[in-house]
Amino acid sequence: MRELILINISGEDRPGVTSSVTAILARNNANILDIGQAVIHDHLSLGMLVELPSEEASALAVKDILYRMHDSGMQVRFQPISEQSYSDWVRQQGKQRHIVTLLARHITASHISALAEILAEHGLNIDNISRLTGRVPLDAENKGQACVEFSARGRVADITVLRAALADIASDMDVDIAFQEDNMFRRTRRMVCFDMDSTLIEAEVIDELAKAAGVGDQVAAITEAAMRGELDFNESFRARMALLKGLDESVLDGIAQRLPLTEGAARLVSTLNKLGYKTAILSGGFNYFGRYIQQKLGIDYVFANELEIVDGKVTGNVTGQIVNGQRKAELLRSLAEQEGISLEQVVAVGDGANDLPMLSIAGLGIAFRAKPLVRAEAKQAISTLGLDAILYLMGFRDREME
Repeated sequence: MRELILINISGEDRPGVTSSVTAILARNNANILDIGQAVIHDHLSLGMLVELPSEEASALAVKDILYRMHDSGMQVRFQPISEQSYSDWVRQQGKQRHIVTLLARHITASHISALAEILAEHGLNIDNISRLTGRVPLDAENKGQACVEFSARGRVADITVLRAALADIASDMDVDIAFQEDNMFRRTRRMVCFDMDSTLIEAEVIDELAKAAGVGDQVAAITEAAMRGELDFNESFRARMALLKGLDESVLDGIAQRLPLTEGAARLVSTLNKLGYKTAILSGGFNYFGRYIQQKLGIDYVFANELEIVDGKVTGNVTGQIVNGQRKAELLRSLAEQEGISLEQVVAVGDGANDLPMLSIAGLGIAFRAKPLVRAEAKQAISTLGLDAILYLMGFRDREME
Protein backbone atom coordinates (compact mmCIF):
# COMPACT_ATOMS: atom_id res chain seq x y z
CA MET A 1 0.00 0.00 0.00
CA ARG A 2 1.47 3.37 -1.02
CA GLU A 3 2.49 5.92 1.59
CA LEU A 4 2.75 9.71 1.47
CA ILE A 5 5.48 11.30 3.57
CA LEU A 6 6.45 14.93 4.16
CA ILE A 7 10.22 15.18 4.64
CA ASN A 8 11.80 18.30 6.20
CA ILE A 9 15.60 18.63 6.31
CA SER A 10 17.53 21.53 7.84
CA GLY A 11 21.07 22.40 8.74
CA GLU A 12 24.23 24.04 7.45
CA ASP A 13 24.09 24.36 3.68
CA ARG A 14 26.55 22.15 1.86
CA PRO A 15 26.80 20.47 -1.54
CA GLY A 16 25.25 17.04 -1.94
CA VAL A 17 22.33 17.15 0.51
CA THR A 18 19.59 17.23 -2.13
CA SER A 19 21.37 14.70 -4.36
CA SER A 20 21.85 12.26 -1.45
CA VAL A 21 18.21 12.37 -0.39
CA THR A 22 16.78 12.10 -3.89
CA ALA A 23 19.17 9.21 -4.72
CA ILE A 24 17.74 7.24 -1.80
CA LEU A 25 14.20 8.07 -2.86
CA ALA A 26 14.99 7.08 -6.44
CA ARG A 27 16.18 3.62 -5.30
CA ASN A 28 12.82 3.18 -3.62
CA ASN A 29 10.80 4.33 -6.67
CA ALA A 30 9.43 7.48 -5.02
CA ASN A 31 7.38 10.13 -6.81
CA ILE A 32 8.03 13.76 -5.82
CA LEU A 33 4.64 15.43 -5.30
CA ASP A 34 5.99 18.76 -4.04
CA ILE A 35 9.42 20.19 -3.31
CA GLY A 36 10.85 23.45 -2.02
CA GLN A 37 14.23 24.64 -0.85
CA ALA A 38 15.52 27.85 0.72
CA VAL A 39 18.91 28.95 2.01
CA ILE A 40 19.02 31.76 4.58
CA HIS A 41 22.45 32.84 5.83
CA ASP A 42 23.99 29.51 4.75
CA HIS A 43 21.28 27.54 6.55
CA LEU A 44 19.38 25.08 4.35
CA SER A 45 15.70 24.23 4.66
CA LEU A 46 14.57 21.50 2.25
CA GLY A 47 11.06 20.10 2.09
CA MET A 48 9.67 17.29 -0.05
CA LEU A 49 6.29 15.60 -0.20
CA VAL A 50 6.85 12.11 -1.64
CA GLU A 51 4.80 9.11 -2.63
CA LEU A 52 6.37 5.72 -1.96
CA PRO A 53 4.91 2.55 -3.54
CA SER A 54 4.73 0.43 -0.36
CA GLU A 55 5.25 0.37 3.40
CA GLU A 56 8.46 -1.58 2.84
CA ALA A 57 9.84 1.02 0.44
CA SER A 58 8.81 3.76 2.85
CA ALA A 59 10.59 2.12 5.80
CA LEU A 60 13.79 1.59 3.80
CA ALA A 61 13.81 5.17 2.53
CA VAL A 62 13.21 6.66 5.97
CA LYS A 63 15.99 4.54 7.52
CA ASP A 64 18.54 5.37 4.83
CA ILE A 65 17.72 9.09 4.86
CA LEU A 66 18.04 9.19 8.67
CA TYR A 67 21.50 7.60 8.54
CA ARG A 68 22.72 9.73 5.65
CA MET A 69 21.51 13.03 7.15
CA HIS A 70 22.96 12.13 10.57
CA ASP A 71 26.34 11.57 8.93
CA SER A 72 25.98 14.97 7.21
CA GLY A 73 25.09 16.79 10.42
CA MET A 74 21.58 17.61 9.18
CA GLN A 75 18.31 17.44 11.06
CA VAL A 76 15.45 15.54 9.44
CA ARG A 77 11.77 15.14 10.27
CA PHE A 78 9.20 12.82 8.69
CA GLN A 79 5.44 13.29 8.78
CA PRO A 80 2.94 10.85 7.28
CA ILE A 81 0.25 12.51 5.15
CA SER A 82 -3.17 10.98 4.60
CA GLU A 83 -4.56 10.67 1.10
CA GLN A 84 -7.57 12.75 2.16
CA SER A 85 -5.27 15.53 3.38
CA TYR A 86 -3.36 15.40 0.11
CA SER A 87 -6.56 15.54 -1.94
CA ASP A 88 -7.75 18.57 0.05
CA TRP A 89 -4.39 20.27 -0.60
CA VAL A 90 -4.63 19.59 -4.33
CA ARG A 91 -8.06 21.21 -4.45
CA GLN A 92 -6.56 24.37 -2.98
CA GLN A 93 -4.67 24.86 -6.25
CA GLY A 94 -7.80 26.39 -7.77
CA LYS A 95 -7.74 29.36 -5.39
CA GLN A 96 -6.72 32.76 -6.70
CA ARG A 97 -3.07 33.68 -6.33
CA HIS A 98 -1.71 37.14 -5.62
CA ILE A 99 1.71 38.75 -5.46
CA VAL A 100 2.35 41.25 -2.68
CA THR A 101 5.56 43.26 -2.93
CA LEU A 102 6.98 45.12 0.07
CA LEU A 103 9.54 47.83 -0.68
CA ALA A 104 11.49 50.01 1.75
CA ARG A 105 14.96 51.39 2.43
CA HIS A 106 15.21 48.78 5.20
CA ILE A 107 12.60 46.12 5.98
CA THR A 108 11.80 45.49 9.63
CA ALA A 109 9.89 42.80 11.46
CA SER A 110 7.18 45.39 12.14
CA HIS A 111 6.68 45.91 8.39
CA ILE A 112 6.23 42.19 7.74
CA SER A 113 4.09 41.68 10.83
CA ALA A 114 1.66 44.44 9.85
CA LEU A 115 1.46 43.24 6.25
CA ALA A 116 0.97 39.58 7.21
CA GLU A 117 -1.77 40.54 9.65
CA ILE A 118 -3.71 42.44 6.97
CA LEU A 119 -3.44 39.54 4.54
CA ALA A 120 -4.65 37.08 7.17
CA GLU A 121 -7.59 39.33 8.08
CA HIS A 122 -8.67 39.21 4.43
CA GLY A 123 -8.45 35.43 4.18
CA LEU A 124 -5.17 35.20 2.29
CA ASN A 125 -2.62 32.54 3.11
CA ILE A 126 1.06 33.25 2.45
CA ASP A 127 2.65 30.20 0.82
CA ASN A 128 5.99 31.64 -0.32
CA ILE A 129 8.27 34.53 0.67
CA SER A 130 11.27 35.61 -1.42
CA ARG A 131 13.84 38.38 -1.10
CA LEU A 132 14.27 40.13 -4.46
CA THR A 133 17.01 42.56 -3.48
CA GLY A 134 20.61 41.59 -2.84
CA ARG A 135 22.03 41.01 0.60
CA VAL A 136 21.93 44.18 2.67
CA PRO A 137 25.15 45.26 4.47
CA LEU A 138 24.68 46.10 8.16
CA ASP A 139 26.19 49.55 7.57
CA ALA A 140 24.03 50.32 4.51
CA GLU A 141 23.23 54.00 4.14
CA ASN A 142 19.71 55.40 3.94
CA LYS A 143 19.86 55.14 0.15
CA GLY A 144 19.83 51.35 0.37
CA GLN A 145 16.78 49.45 -0.79
CA ALA A 146 15.10 46.23 0.20
CA CYS A 147 12.30 44.24 -1.38
CA VAL A 148 10.46 41.14 -0.21
CA GLU A 149 7.85 39.39 -2.36
CA PHE A 150 4.99 37.35 -0.91
CA SER A 151 2.93 34.82 -2.82
CA ALA A 152 -0.53 34.62 -1.25
CA ARG A 153 -3.47 32.40 -2.03
CA GLY A 154 -7.18 32.94 -1.44
CA ARG A 155 -10.27 34.78 -2.58
CA VAL A 156 -10.54 38.43 -1.53
CA ALA A 157 -14.09 39.44 -0.61
CA ASP A 158 -13.55 43.18 -1.16
CA ILE A 159 -10.40 44.18 -3.02
CA THR A 160 -11.06 47.90 -2.44
CA VAL A 161 -11.07 47.44 1.34
CA LEU A 162 -7.89 45.36 1.19
CA ARG A 163 -6.07 47.91 -0.97
CA ALA A 164 -7.14 50.70 1.40
CA ALA A 165 -5.79 48.76 4.39
CA LEU A 166 -2.48 48.13 2.63
CA ALA A 167 -2.25 51.81 1.65
CA ASP A 168 -2.81 52.84 5.28
CA ILE A 169 0.02 50.73 6.68
CA ALA A 170 2.29 51.76 3.79
CA SER A 171 1.69 55.41 4.65
CA ASP A 172 2.05 54.88 8.40
CA MET A 173 5.28 52.91 8.06
CA ASP A 174 6.84 54.81 5.13
CA VAL A 175 7.01 51.76 2.88
CA ASP A 176 5.48 50.81 -0.47
CA ILE A 177 3.19 47.81 -0.88
CA ALA A 178 2.06 46.56 -4.28
CA PHE A 179 -0.79 44.05 -4.60
CA GLN A 180 -1.12 42.28 -7.95
CA GLU A 181 -2.97 39.31 -9.36
CA ASP A 182 -0.51 36.52 -10.10
CA ASN A 183 -1.13 35.88 -13.79
CA MET A 184 0.79 35.19 -16.97
CA PHE A 185 1.08 38.87 -17.89
CA ARG A 186 3.21 39.76 -14.89
CA ARG A 187 6.39 38.31 -16.37
CA THR A 188 5.44 39.00 -20.00
CA ARG A 189 5.45 42.80 -20.01
CA ARG A 190 7.01 44.15 -23.18
CA MET A 191 6.91 47.96 -23.03
CA VAL A 192 7.30 50.67 -20.38
CA CYS A 193 5.95 54.19 -20.97
CA PHE A 194 7.19 57.06 -18.80
CA ASP A 195 6.08 60.54 -18.03
CA MET A 196 9.20 62.72 -18.10
CA ASP A 197 8.95 65.66 -15.70
CA SER A 198 9.17 64.61 -12.02
CA THR A 199 9.30 60.99 -13.17
CA LEU A 200 12.35 60.30 -15.35
CA ILE A 201 13.86 63.59 -14.23
CA GLU A 202 13.69 65.33 -10.85
CA ALA A 203 12.44 68.60 -12.30
CA GLU A 204 9.55 70.24 -14.13
CA VAL A 205 11.13 71.60 -17.31
CA ILE A 206 8.55 74.32 -17.78
CA ASP A 207 9.38 75.60 -14.30
CA GLU A 208 13.08 75.70 -15.21
CA LEU A 209 12.25 77.64 -18.37
CA ALA A 210 10.13 80.02 -16.32
CA LYS A 211 12.98 80.71 -13.91
CA ALA A 212 15.18 81.62 -16.87
CA ALA A 213 12.42 83.93 -18.14
CA GLY A 214 11.98 85.57 -14.74
CA VAL A 215 8.43 84.24 -14.19
CA GLY A 216 9.31 81.22 -12.06
CA ASP A 217 6.88 81.72 -9.18
CA GLN A 218 3.91 82.35 -11.46
CA VAL A 219 4.50 79.28 -13.62
CA ALA A 220 5.36 77.00 -10.69
CA ALA A 221 2.05 77.81 -9.00
CA ILE A 222 0.11 76.94 -12.16
CA THR A 223 2.15 73.72 -12.66
CA GLU A 224 1.52 72.54 -9.10
CA ALA A 225 -2.22 73.16 -9.35
CA ALA A 226 -2.38 71.32 -12.68
CA MET A 227 -0.49 68.28 -11.35
CA ARG A 228 -2.88 68.14 -8.39
CA GLY A 229 -5.76 67.99 -10.85
CA GLU A 230 -7.16 71.38 -9.84
CA LEU A 231 -6.82 72.92 -13.32
CA ASP A 232 -7.58 71.71 -16.82
CA PHE A 233 -4.24 70.68 -18.29
CA ASN A 234 -4.73 72.33 -21.69
CA GLU A 235 -5.79 75.61 -20.13
CA SER A 236 -2.92 75.61 -17.64
CA PHE A 237 -0.42 74.66 -20.35
CA ARG A 238 -1.42 77.59 -22.56
CA ALA A 239 -1.27 79.95 -19.58
CA ARG A 240 2.24 78.83 -18.69
CA MET A 241 3.41 78.96 -22.30
CA ALA A 242 2.21 82.55 -22.67
CA LEU A 243 4.40 83.56 -19.73
CA LEU A 244 7.49 82.22 -21.55
CA LYS A 245 7.15 84.56 -24.51
CA GLY A 246 10.47 86.16 -25.42
CA LEU A 247 12.73 83.59 -23.75
CA ASP A 248 15.99 83.29 -25.67
CA GLU A 249 16.62 79.94 -27.38
CA SER A 250 20.22 79.93 -26.17
CA VAL A 251 19.21 78.96 -22.60
CA LEU A 252 17.62 75.64 -23.63
CA ASP A 253 20.79 73.60 -23.97
CA GLY A 254 22.07 74.66 -20.56
CA ILE A 255 18.77 73.71 -18.93
CA ALA A 256 18.79 70.32 -20.68
CA GLN A 257 22.30 69.52 -19.47
CA ARG A 258 21.41 70.41 -15.88
CA LEU A 259 18.29 68.22 -15.71
CA PRO A 260 18.85 65.67 -12.91
CA LEU A 261 17.86 62.09 -13.65
CA THR A 262 15.64 60.50 -11.04
CA GLU A 263 17.24 57.95 -8.70
CA GLY A 264 17.25 54.56 -10.39
CA ALA A 265 16.26 55.85 -13.85
CA ALA A 266 19.52 54.91 -15.59
CA ARG A 267 19.59 51.43 -14.04
CA LEU A 268 15.95 50.81 -14.89
CA VAL A 269 16.16 51.82 -18.56
CA SER A 270 19.51 50.09 -19.04
CA THR A 271 18.06 46.85 -17.65
CA LEU A 272 14.92 47.15 -19.78
CA ASN A 273 17.06 47.68 -22.88
CA LYS A 274 19.18 44.62 -22.12
CA LEU A 275 16.02 42.53 -21.68
CA GLY A 276 14.58 43.70 -25.00
CA TYR A 277 11.76 45.89 -23.69
CA LYS A 278 10.52 48.87 -25.67
CA THR A 279 10.51 52.19 -23.80
CA ALA A 280 8.74 55.48 -24.46
CA ILE A 281 8.49 59.00 -23.07
CA LEU A 282 4.91 60.32 -23.16
CA SER A 283 5.26 63.82 -21.79
CA GLY A 284 3.25 66.96 -21.36
CA GLY A 285 6.60 68.73 -21.53
CA PHE A 286 8.66 69.49 -24.62
CA ASN A 287 10.24 67.43 -27.39
CA TYR A 288 13.51 69.39 -27.15
CA PHE A 289 14.14 68.02 -23.66
CA GLY A 290 12.46 64.67 -24.31
CA ARG A 291 14.88 63.96 -27.14
CA TYR A 292 17.80 64.93 -24.89
CA ILE A 293 16.70 62.41 -22.24
CA GLN A 294 15.95 59.87 -24.97
CA GLN A 295 19.55 60.00 -26.19
CA LYS A 296 20.99 60.04 -22.69
CA LEU A 297 19.10 56.92 -21.53
CA GLY A 298 18.55 55.06 -24.80
CA ILE A 299 14.76 55.29 -24.98
CA ASP A 300 12.96 54.09 -28.11
CA TYR A 301 10.15 56.64 -28.52
CA VAL A 302 9.44 60.18 -27.38
CA PHE A 303 6.19 62.12 -27.72
CA ALA A 304 5.86 65.59 -26.23
CA ASN A 305 4.90 69.17 -27.15
CA GLU A 306 6.80 71.24 -29.69
CA LEU A 307 8.33 74.38 -28.23
CA GLU A 308 7.73 77.02 -30.92
CA ILE A 309 10.75 79.21 -31.57
CA VAL A 310 10.86 82.07 -34.09
CA ASP A 311 13.97 84.20 -34.70
CA GLY A 312 15.71 82.60 -31.73
CA LYS A 313 12.90 83.44 -29.28
CA VAL A 314 10.19 81.34 -27.65
CA THR A 315 6.87 82.66 -29.01
CA GLY A 316 4.68 81.55 -26.10
CA ASN A 317 2.30 79.87 -28.55
CA VAL A 318 1.20 76.23 -28.56
CA THR A 319 1.71 74.39 -31.84
CA GLY A 320 0.06 71.10 -32.74
CA GLN A 321 -1.96 68.85 -30.47
CA ILE A 322 -1.21 69.27 -26.78
CA VAL A 323 0.00 66.07 -25.12
CA ASN A 324 -2.49 66.01 -22.27
CA GLY A 325 -3.77 63.06 -20.25
CA GLN A 326 -6.09 61.79 -22.94
CA ARG A 327 -3.41 62.13 -25.61
CA LYS A 328 -0.97 60.11 -23.47
CA ALA A 329 -3.50 57.28 -23.26
CA GLU A 330 -4.06 57.42 -27.03
CA LEU A 331 -0.31 57.29 -27.68
CA LEU A 332 0.10 54.35 -25.31
CA ARG A 333 -2.65 52.42 -27.14
CA SER A 334 -1.11 53.26 -30.50
CA LEU A 335 2.38 52.13 -29.46
CA ALA A 336 1.00 48.85 -28.09
CA GLU A 337 -0.74 48.19 -31.40
CA GLN A 338 2.39 49.13 -33.32
CA GLU A 339 4.48 46.71 -31.25
CA GLY A 340 1.86 43.97 -31.54
CA ILE A 341 1.28 43.61 -27.80
CA SER A 342 -1.76 43.86 -25.53
CA LEU A 343 -2.33 46.68 -23.06
CA GLU A 344 -1.81 44.11 -20.29
CA GLN A 345 1.81 43.89 -21.42
CA VAL A 346 2.41 47.63 -20.97
CA VAL A 347 3.75 49.35 -17.85
CA ALA A 348 2.95 53.07 -17.44
CA VAL A 349 4.69 55.33 -14.93
CA GLY A 350 3.82 58.91 -13.97
CA ASP A 351 3.33 61.35 -11.13
CA GLY A 352 0.63 63.83 -12.15
CA ALA A 353 -3.13 63.92 -12.68
CA ASN A 354 -2.56 64.07 -16.44
CA ASP A 355 -0.91 60.63 -16.20
CA LEU A 356 -3.97 58.90 -14.76
CA PRO A 357 -5.59 58.03 -18.12
CA MET A 358 -2.52 56.09 -19.28
CA LEU A 359 -1.95 54.55 -15.84
CA SER A 360 -5.54 53.28 -15.82
CA ILE A 361 -5.35 51.41 -19.15
CA ALA A 362 -1.87 49.89 -18.76
CA GLY A 363 -1.54 46.38 -17.41
CA LEU A 364 0.66 47.81 -14.66
CA GLY A 365 0.07 51.48 -13.85
CA ILE A 366 2.47 52.97 -11.29
CA ALA A 367 2.17 56.34 -9.59
CA PHE A 368 5.77 57.34 -8.88
CA ARG A 369 6.41 59.81 -6.05
CA ALA A 370 3.01 61.13 -7.02
CA LYS A 371 0.52 63.64 -5.73
CA PRO A 372 -2.04 62.20 -3.22
CA LEU A 373 -4.85 62.22 -5.81
CA VAL A 374 -2.75 60.21 -8.25
CA ARG A 375 -1.52 57.74 -5.60
CA ALA A 376 -5.10 57.11 -4.51
CA GLU A 377 -6.35 56.35 -8.03
CA ALA A 378 -3.40 54.46 -9.53
CA LYS A 379 -3.22 50.66 -9.38
CA GLN A 380 0.21 50.76 -7.72
CA ALA A 381 2.42 53.42 -6.16
CA ILE A 382 6.12 53.80 -5.38
CA SER A 383 7.19 56.66 -3.12
CA THR A 384 10.06 55.42 -0.96
CA LEU A 385 12.54 54.01 -3.51
CA GLY A 386 13.92 54.98 -6.91
CA LEU A 387 12.54 54.21 -10.35
CA ASP A 388 14.42 50.92 -10.57
CA ALA A 389 12.07 49.54 -7.89
CA ILE A 390 9.64 49.06 -10.79
CA LEU A 391 11.72 46.02 -11.74
CA TYR A 392 10.73 44.35 -8.46
CA LEU A 393 7.05 44.88 -9.22
CA MET A 394 7.72 43.13 -12.52
CA GLY A 395 9.17 40.18 -10.59
CA PHE A 396 12.90 40.66 -11.24
CA ARG A 397 15.61 39.99 -8.66
CA ASP A 398 18.81 41.97 -8.22
CA ARG A 399 20.92 38.99 -9.25
CA GLU A 400 19.06 38.84 -12.57
CA MET A 401 19.91 42.48 -13.26
CA GLU A 402 23.62 42.49 -12.45
